[in-house]
Amino acid sequence: MEATRHRCSSFLLFSQVLEKALHVVMIDPSRTSLKWTDNVALFVLYAALSAGIFEEIGRYVGFRWMLKQHREYKDGLSYGLGHGGIEAILIGVFGAVNALVLASLIQSGTFDKTVAAALSQEQAELIKNQILHTPFAMYILGGLERAMALVFHIAMSLLVLFGVRERKFRYVIYAILLHALMDTAPALYQARVITNVWLIEAVLFVFAIAALFFIRQIKGKFENGGETWTFASND
Repeated sequence: MEATRHRCSSFLLFSQVLEKALHVVMIDPSRTSLKWTDNVALFVLYAALSAGIFEEIGRYVGFRWMLKQHREYKDGLSYGLGHGGIEAILIGVFGAVNALVLASLIQSGTFDKTVAAALSQEQAELIKNQILHTPFAMYILGGLERAMALVFHIAMSLLVLFGVRERKFRYVIYAILLHALMDTAPALYQARVITNVWLIEAVLFVFAIAALFFIRQIKGKFENGGETWTFASND
């Protein structure tokens, strides 16, 4: 129970408080650029790195100082499941509920008097268009995306935990860079550089498959110790 509390607290602090606070300062309300520049490359660089830095450092802090007695393979699995699961609830479930509420307000004609009144006309129109023109299939796709992200979170949790066990911070750097690499495609989509959502999902699918392979392979490293990586079949 205590370990679960520590996992949740590290995730919420780094991902949902510190990272989100920085987004408020850095990202324009349109969520397609930074507040102080329209440079697409800088926006993509920031968007790709921010989640990786905050979330992987959060994992490192959790395993390094808060979960000293929980550094087995199963602990990495549970941390990743908890991280991905909470994120799925916050992004997926709450997002779907929010969309349903907004759709109801728009259909009843009260959106303009309530939500829109607190926003600029541009922001209100953007939200309206997103709600009215997002097909139901996209919400299903969002659920599949959360499942792929869950697998990736498990892999990164194990990578960071392995670095803590080996006392080598470079594994945390690897996790940050891999996280940033995965987030580059969604950042390009958010910046409207790439408009094909299926291309983005295909990239995430490749990362999820690679993550599954890594989760299987690293199990032997936890059981046997050491940094000698072999990719022979475990069958």
